[in-house]
Amino acid sequence: MLKVSNEFGVGDEALIRQGTLRRKCSYPTCTFRHEITNYRHLNGGVPTSIKYLNTMSGYFQRSSQPSSMEPETSHNNSSTPLRLFVDAKKKINEIFGEIASHTRESKDFIAGIPSDLHVVSDDLQEKVQGFYTQVQGIREVLARDHMKVAFFGRTSNGKSSVVNAMLRDKVLPTGIGHTTDCFLCVEGSETNESYLQMDDSTQKLSVQNVGQMANALSNERICGQSSIVKVFWPKSRCHLLQNDVVLLDSPGIDVEPDLDQWIDKYCMDADVFVLVSNAESTLMRTEKSFFHKVSQRLSKPNIFILNNRWDASANEPEMEAVKKQHLQRNIEFLVDELKVVTRQQAEDRVFFVSAKEALITRIPRPSHTPDSSGPLADGFQARLFAFENFERKFEECISHSAVVTKFEQHAKQGKQIASCTQDILDEALQQSSKKRATCIEKRKEQTDRLQYVTSQLKILTGECKEKIKDIAEQAETKVSAAMTDEIRKLSLLVDQFDRTFQSDPLVIKVYKEELQKHLEAGLGRNLDARCTSAVMQDVQQVQEQMTEHMSALLPDEAKDQFSRLLFRRDFGPSYRLECQHLFADFSENVEFRFSLGFTSLMNRFLGPKNTRVAMAGFANVIPRPLASVGVESGSRSQEDMTVAMVTGLASLTSRTSMGLMIVIGIVWKAVGWRVLAVGGGLYSLLYVYERLTWTNKAKERTFKQQFVQYASEKLKLLVNFTGSNLSHQIQQELSTTFARLCLEVDNHTNDLKKELIKMEDESQKLEGMMSRAKVLRNKAGWLDSELDRYIHSYLKH
Repeated sequence: MLKVSNEFGVGDEALIRQGTLRRKCSYPTCTFRHEITNYRHLNGGVPTSIKYLNTMSGYFQRSSQPSSMEPETSHNNSSTPLRLFVDAKKKINEIFGEIASHTRESKDFIAGIPSDLHVVSDDLQEKVQGFYTQVQGIREVLARDHMKVAFFGRTSNGKSSVVNAMLRDKVLPTGIGHTTDCFLCVEGSETNESYLQMDDSTQKLSVQNVGQMANALSNERICGQSSIVKVFWPKSRCHLLQNDVVLLDSPGIDVEPDLDQWIDKYCMDADVFVLVSNAESTLMRTEKSFFHKVSQRLSKPNIFILNNRWDASANEPEMEAVKKQHLQRNIEFLVDELKVVTRQQAEDRVFFVSAKEALITRIPRPSHTPDSSGPLADGFQARLFAFENFERKFEECISHSAVVTKFEQHAKQGKQIASCTQDILDEALQQSSKKRATCIEKRKEQTDRLQYVTSQLKILTGECKEKIKDIAEQAETKVSAAMTDEIRKLSLLVDQFDRTFQSDPLVIKVYKEELQKHLEAGLGRNLDARCTSAVMQDVQQVQEQMTEHMSALLPDEAKDQFSRLLFRRDFGPSYRLECQHLFADFSENVEFRFSLGFTSLMNRFLGPKNTRVAMAGFANVIPRPLASVGVESGSRSQEDMTVAMVTGLASLTSRTSMGLMIVIGIVWKAVGWRVLAVGGGLYSLLYVYERLTWTNKAKERTFKQQFVQYASEKLKLLVNFTGSNLSHQIQQELSTTFARLCLEVDNHTNDLKKELIKMEDESQKLEGMMSRAKVLRNKAGWLDSELDRYIHSYLKH
């Protein structure tokens, strides 16, 4: 028994003729073909009519041929090599659906990050936006991606017949001569409806119009050779269409000179090229030239060569020699000229078939339909097996090639997008984490700062209040002491008053008013000279201390402005004595009074007040005892008794003229008349002298003495008031300064609180951004690993 070099390829026919070929086949039709082989071997001949085929078609139709109205069941979609592409397409669409969702979420996430946080740059944001747009474009391409096989060859080599045989129905127009006049693209339809569409049109036409659309012999030719007609055939009627295979039939390459346009327009996305040649002749220069151009445009295209019409050599005695010659030349063309496969691979790319016989055996016929196809040529089983072997090799090749050509680049782009997005999200995560850590650290510093400022402000408030109290008390003491001293020196200030004095009452009134103003101004001026400088120095020192301590609670940028708050307004102590009302009840006495007169002597010894009382009468001074008082108080002092006695005596002598006489008599008896005369003379001379010297100057001097005596008593009442007034001014000034300082510190603490709230919000935002960035970053890593598994599962075979 001869060894089979390839499954149902070259050398199979001799084995099949011996009826000894046995192999495992994934297609149920192999069982049918084994039966045919055994039947042929046992009966020693070749069935000469299609009737024999119809005799065996019971099992064939049950296991291999679909009816025109029922779904095809000859191929198990779960085991066909085409499932690789279908599964790979489904998987990569799922992955890119996740990538699209991820890039959209990433885009929205990054776009939602506030620009003031500076987490992601504008360039990275635009990059993610570009990724989203790129993924949307890839998804659109993936949704349209399918496995595409293009059939080329010279006119009438049977390209359309090969397509019909693979579709298991006569879909495309076939016949002798130049039949297909435009490109025909057969795609799967999701419904059981068959229809056509012209290029760039959505109008659905009946399948019966395909002859009109594409047949070059039709009188109603409306298509150009470079145009395309899309034929939508139900997927349920062909397993190739079920698995996203698109078949492209072309006009003869020997009738169209513009082959470059064909390649650019229809061949750039083809996964497999099938060169359908005529087995009755060798490869022509036109066919080779076309595929040379294809090889120049595409890197190592997948090319199958079908030597069609091999049934014509069935009765030729040199059939094996011819097959060997064709095989050698085809392999040399693929290996040596195109350099697209190795020699071993080329043996699986060349097949000798009869598309017509394959189509006849695959089209179902009712049992009552007469056979009009005529007898099949000798060896049709081998050609039929070779056609199915071509289909299997083709499916394996196109499935793997389409997965690589359609999805490999997209998978790599997806990995790049996922990896770049992961890096961007990781950068966003790292930046968010750093900024959050910085924000937390700043917030802690600000919290500590706020607590420190609050506690220090409380301490400084107590200290400043004590300092204000102390400096006010010190100022009050200084002013009181200075005013007391000025009161003692009041006569000097009054003597400095130089105005014309007259005894006229009106003149005295004006003089008195001017003297009061002079006294008020002089006292204020003297107090200002003695106290203001020291008081201002103390106040300024306290202000500087408060400012220094309070400024330590403020940031550096606020200290310069803070220091200008000290003397924003002028401050000066005011010594307002208001003497006008104080001296309102002053009553002067500028009448002449002898210094040794009785009244003057009494004023000298008793004082003006007691003298007035004594002159008013002794009875008015000594109160009458009350009936309710039983015992007179014994606590009266000796001085009071003496005053009472003298006062009583004076009162007694003043009431009667006899008193004077009594006194003179007593003195006369005691010293004699001479001494009394001398004394009287001297007394009279002194009286005359004083009376003569009682001028306006003497009156003015007496007036001033009376005024000084009166003003001293009254001004003593203002000592405490003036000191308290100055103390109040200092307290008010320092308290105002301290209030302004506290206001600035309060503003600073309010700013700190606002910053803390802002930092808390920022920290929460950054925490949310970190969580979201981590989820999206991990998802990007998961997508990258999914693409790695996809590449390992579907692309690395």
